[in-house]
Parts: sequence; C-alpha cells; structure tokens
Amino acid sequence: MPFIPDTTVLLQFAIASIILAITPGPDMTLFVSRTLSQGRAAGFASMAGALAGTIVHTTLVVVGVSALIVASPTAFLGLKIFGAGYLVFLAWQAIRYGSAFSPETKAGPRISVARSFSIGLGVNLMNPKIILFFMTFLPQFVSAHDPNAAGKLFFLGAMFVLISIPVTAPMVLAADRFAAAMKKSPRVTRAVDYLFAGVFSAFALKIITAQAK
Repeated sequence: MPFIPDTTVLLQFAIASIILAITPGPDMTLFVSRTLSQGRAAGFASMAGALAGTIVHTTLVVVGVSALIVASPTAFLGLKIFGAGYLVFLAWQAIRYGSAFSPETKAGPRISVARSFSIGLGVNLMNPKIILFFMTFLPQFVSAHDPNAAGKLFFLGAMFVLISIPVTAPMVLAADRFAAAMKKSPRVTRAVDYLFAGVFSAFALKIITAQAK
C-alpha cells in the first residue's frame, strides 16, 4: 500500500516511539496520577484522551496548522501560557483535593470517565512541546516530495498510538495496585499528592521556556 512506509522506516520509527512512550512527561504524569486518585477506569480514560491528542497533532502536522502556530510568536506564546496554566491548575487540584479523589474518600468530588478523557486530551493538546515534537519528529520519516506523504504521516501517527498502548497501559495497572497499598498510609498518600503537584508544576515551567526553533 502506498501510504505504508518501507520496513526500515517502520523499524526506526517503532524504536523511537518506544523510547518516547517510556519517557516521563505531562501525559504520563496525568494518567498515572488519575489512576492513583480515581482508579483504573479513570487512568485508562486519561491515557486514551492523551493518545487521541496525538492523532489531532498528526492531523495538524499534515494540514500545516502546527507550522503556522510555531511561526506566529503571539499564537505560540498564547498556547504556552494556556498550556502551562492548565498544568498549574491540575497541580493546585492535587494539593487542595489530593487523595480526596480516591474512590473511598468523600471529601472531594468524583470525576467521570468522560471528564478524565477530556482532561487527558486537554493536557496533550495544550502542550506546545508536543506540537514542536510532532513537527520535527514525524517529518523525519517521510519525504516532503513524496506524493503519499500525507497518508504516511497519518499512518505513522496511528502507529505511534498503537505502540504507546502496550507501553503505557502497564503503568496504569501498576499505579492502580499501588493505590491500594497507599490507602494504608495517609502520610505517604499525601506525599505522593505533593510529588505529582511538583511534577505538574515542573512541566508547566518547561512549557513556558519552550522555544520554537
């Protein structure tokens, strides 16, 4: 099929995708923390939302919107501020509610699976570093002069999602089991709340300092 890259390209892309999938980032932090606070269903929903965001980013690369955003300093700055602010908001939620999001805790509101999906999607879409990544990562595997470039880009974007699922799903499963053990120690649970809040804040800082090159 014309939209499927050759075997060498597929192998190189698969290796790169696995490395990227296991590298900690805002998406991974979100769905693991969501599992710890809400349970496995919410964790998988957040993961699904984040992966859905990668398809959107792939589409933006194909139609050239990502290039337009990065080329516009005002649009890029606005996206950075919005994305960083969103992560800071999530950090604030972790500190204020923390383990109150636990299914067995009544002190905080429950979040639906649909809401968890939308949060995962939002964190992914509002991270300009991901936009920069997809702009520089995907095109490396497809020639700009290839008449089937658009189809190949979409194929690689879908392939990235399929590779990410078996890599990230065990993290959600492990986090869910870890949550049960944490319930026995409220102090440890609260420490993890602050840990995740700190990580969210750190990624917000990285987003603010991202540069379009």
